[in-house]
Amino acid sequence: MSKHAFIFPGQGAQYSGMGKILYETNHHAKELFEEANEIMGFRISDIMFEGTEEELKQTNVTQPAIFLHSVIAFKVLVTQIPDMVAGHSLGEFSALVANNVLPFKNALQLVSIRANAMQKACALHPSTMAAVLALADDKVEEICTAIMQETGEVVVPANYNCPGQLVISGSIKGIDIACQRMKAAGAKRALVLPVGGAFHSPLMLSAKEELAAAIEAATFHSPSCPIYQNVVAKAVSNAADIKNNLINQLTGAVRWTQTVQAMQADGAAHFTEVGPGKVLQGLVQKIFKEAVVDGVN
Repeated sequence: MSKHAFIFPGQGAQYSGMGKILYETNHHAKELFEEANEIMGFRISDIMFEGTEEELKQTNVTQPAIFLHSVIAFKVLVTQIPDMVAGHSLGEFSALVANNVLPFKNALQLVSIRANAMQKACALHPSTMAAVLALADDKVEEICTAIMQETGEVVVPANYNCPGQLVISGSIKGIDIACQRMKAAGAKRALVLPVGGAFHSPLMLSAKEELAAAIEAATFHSPSCPIYQNVVAKAVSNAADIKNNLINQLTGAVRWTQTVQAMQADGAAHFTEVGPGKVLQGLVQKIFKEAVVDGVN
């Protein structure tokens, strides 16, 4: 029996106007956006609907904005109960609302704490990320390890997005050296990304500690279906394990390729991306060519 997976995007999927049609055409969506404005203490919906690219790019806005678009779209447009869920980085919080582990309000509060903590960590350690294209994962890992051993600079694999697309994360100097070495080793491209810091690397340790305190204090319910989490790339149904994996995700890699492969092995044949953009739909098709892929936003 083939299964239907619902997947939720992370940072980078934002755009001006996101969620606006939902707000204008659906009464329940409008109520949820207004509730979110109250929880956040500012009108995040105004920035989502009318904000500039620059305003939307701030981590403390981007993360709650993508979460809101994804979760509200799921609540008002999806009638089916998922067989399994997953999210890319931030998207795990949206997935945890979809499988009833976290209520909307509590999840939004955690996302806001996470975003602010990450923004602070970025200010503390000027750092960045880079996309490496068409180089084997093990080669990328090998180069990162060698640079850390030789220079002491932080550079680690951060996002295993799909075969032939791996994002690395680290100090500005570490990433600079890595880009040169990746190209020399045969990468088609190694390009620095326009991000504010080294997400999913040891440089996020201060954010991880701050988020850990908030997650430990939160109540997580038993899921209505398994979540496939980034750091372990397998089905998780135990609330304590879900908390741990969510905390470790800030400094650990997003194993998206391996996550989709695990979902496929467990029977997923249909993947629906819920939220802004189509990034995950494209990645799933590269990982699992026979999958039925669509989106809801």
